[in-house]
Amino acid sequence: MDDVHECAEGLRSALKANGITLPSLGVDLPSFAGEYPPPLVALGNCNMATARKLAEVLHKAAAR
Repeated sequence: MDDVHECAEGLRSALKANGITLPSLGVDLPSFAGEYPPPLVALGNCNMATARKLAEVLHKAAAR
């Protein structure tokens, strides 16, 4: 279970390093009760400015 928390925190850190904050990012608690592991990381909602910044960073990374 700790692995999914570490994964979410690693993603949060990487996003922060690129100036992006997803306020709802975290572990999807209902997925712990599901039949199909592994647990999920919930990316949550974000505003349009954050979505645009995320798309920009991903496009730059893909072009490398």
